[in-house]
Amino acid sequence: MREITYAQAINETLQEEFRRDKKYVYMSTETIPAMVKEFGAERIRATPISESAVVGAAIGLAGSGFRPVVNLRMATFGFVATDQIVNQAAKITYMFGGQAKFPIVILMTVGAGRYMAAQHQISPYSMYMNVPGLKIILPATPYDVKGLLRTALRNTNPVIFFTHVALSDERGEVPDDDFTVPFGQAEIKQKGSDVTVVALSRMVQESLAAARQMESQGISVEVIDPRTLVPMDTDTIKNSVVKTGRLVVVDEACPTCGAASEIASQVVQDERSFLSLKAAPKLVTGAGIPIPYSPPMEKFAVPDRTKIAAAIKAVMEGKGRKSR
Repeated sequence: MREITYAQAINETLQEEFRRDKKYVYMSTETIPAMVKEFGAERIRATPISESAVVGAAIGLAGSGFRPVVNLRMATFGFVATDQIVNQAAKITYMFGGQAKFPIVILMTVGAGRYMAAQHQISPYSMYMNVPGLKIILPATPYDVKGLLRTALRNTNPVIFFTHVALSDERGEVPDDDFTVPFGQAEIKQKGSDVTVVALSRMVQESLAAARQMESQGISVEVIDPRTLVPMDTDTIKNSVVKTGRLVVVDEACPTCGAASEIASQVVQDERSFLSLKAAPKLVTGAGIPIPYSPPMEKFAVPDRTKIAAAIKAVMEGKGRKSR
């Protein structure tokens, strides 16, 4: 099977879907030259730097029968369009009583790793998880980029598709066929029996590296990538915890009210998975600070395989839950 990069998977999928359906329109402050050449300036729009206006235009296009794709680039820029995303796109299908469809895909990059400082690096997906009406996608591999982006583009509701800025050159096997990855279906990246590690986006690779370190110490780690946060496949996560009795959640975002906290909460709210726990769940997250510009300080502020390995050891050494 061929290998392509994470970035190639994004561009390739967009091109294939734009060939399939002439209703797609792409809007961004930076266009893709190959798409402009193939599809023309009417469908591939270079926009002013006005994120609110661009998302508002996308809502109008979607309600008029088109399928807009808006690339806001960095997630920090998305805050300029918060009203249009949160108060309009997320609610408009409900406000129309389901009589109209609004197929909008909003692309944004998240995460650290490129040393671009606080106003260009953030992972705010948990903020959008709190808004009913939005689907939240977070792929970690080229395969998932392609399969999930196809699903997002063919969806009939607003989707926010978060890619990670530091995964652009990540290579992976991707088939040539017209496959899709369904929303709400987690993937067990590695099977294990002692600890469940749920990892998001770039932290999947770091968690797999930590799991390999643990193997040499006789600890078997199961690594799960949820792939989509809304909808979230909590059944796969809970079933794994029932099997292993231990949970570590790894997320690059800040800890307060984050996706990691929500995942842990889902496990402890379920009686079956809660009663299976042999130790308290442990979260490995980014520090609750703006991302520093200094490379050493940035590395200090985000999780890595060493921190993940330490958390795995901690839950393995944790005392069992007292029986009632």
